[in-house]
Amino acid sequence: MIELKDLTKKYGDFEAVNELNLSVKKGEVFGFIGPNGAGKTTTIKIMGGILEPTTGTVTIAGISMQEEPEKAKSKIGFIPDRPYLYEKLTGMEFLRFTADLYGVSEEAFQATAFKILKDFSLADWADELIESYSHGMKQRLIMSAALLHNPEVIIVDEPMVGLDPAGIIMVKNLFKTLAEQGVTIFMSTHTLKVAEDICDRIGVIHKGSLIAMGTTTELQREANVTEADLERVFLNLTSETPYPQN
Repeated sequence: MIELKDLTKKYGDFEAVNELNLSVKKGEVFGFIGPNGAGKTTTIKIMGGILEPTTGTVTIAGISMQEEPEKAKSKIGFIPDRPYLYEKLTGMEFLRFTADLYGVSEEAFQATAFKILKDFSLADWADELIESYSHGMKQRLIMSAALLHNPEVIIVDEPMVGLDPAGIIMVKNLFKTLAEQGVTIFMSTHTLKVAEDICDRIGVIHKGSLIAMGTTTELQREANVTEADLERVFLNLTSETPYPQN
């Protein structure tokens, strides 16, 4: 469903992403973790068609992002780490604007828009200007908009930023439900507990290169730790000096 092949992004002499290869299958929740500056957001933006790679390819649902970008993007629900919104619109007006971009029919919009807002606890704010929303509400609105066209793939950068505990639980349950329905989710996150709870596999990127990938158990073996949480695994994989076990 998602395939990255020899993906590289350079800024002058700086290599932000270095020959990244990975694939994510239909209905899988894939976590993407790494230190600040490791290349996570650059990779996410290339996958979403926002940045052009220097070399390499991105394939979404069998469609080349380089050869057919509009068709590939139509398969994606993209959720950035910061909610960029037209704040003089109401929540419902923003959903309608997004629906128009994706060619969602009026009938389909009417059938789903209010339900999506209700699912994200935004129904009571549907007709309020976005400028009056809290950061967490704006993040939930972005997620609502990303689901309007029933995407086959969701690409999300730091989904839990600005969410309260109830919002985090809601999003975790949503991702699990979507995956059960066959939606593929690629999630970059610093919230290692969330990755541990919901991801089928996790990739670790460090200095632009994918240094490890697998289930939590497989990463524990890779990091040479036993029964450690993902935080300890992450530290051992990305630190020059491994952290001792307690």
